[in-house]
Amino acid sequence: MKTQLGAVVALALTCGMATLLIQDSHSMAQTQKDAKANRLLRHVVLFKFKTGTTPEKIKQIENAFRALPGKIDSIRDFEWGTDNSPEGKSHGYTHCFFVSFADEKGREKYLPHAAHQNFVSIVKDHVDDVCVVDYWTGK
Repeated sequence: MKTQLGAVVALALTCGMATLLIQDSHSMAQTQKDAKANRLLRHVVLFKFKTGTTPEKIKQIENAFRALPGKIDSIRDFEWGTDNSPEGKSHGYTHCFFVSFADEKGREKYLPHAAHQNFVSIVKDHVDDVCVVDYWTGK
């Protein structure tokens, strides 16, 4: 009787452990799926303007870039700002723009989009250099 009871307990524990492992596996898979779904593809653009570019022209460029989210539906989020770091390591880059996409397809729509290409034509003669870095958000 003790042996049978021990076998039943061992079987119950094994089934319970297997159920927990399966549930844990599903939970981990869902967590990974949720984390992937919450990631954004960031497109970071830094501008170094040419010497002599007027504040009015820079304002026009800022406004043109800021207008893109209203013209290109694949843009999920957008923010921008100007350098104010006390470290002095900006190497002349004064403006940073963050454009976020849900996926590569969104970026693929954005880059050749007429509104983006029009913006490029506005800015290209006024920047001394531009730096672009794309990355997936992560925690």
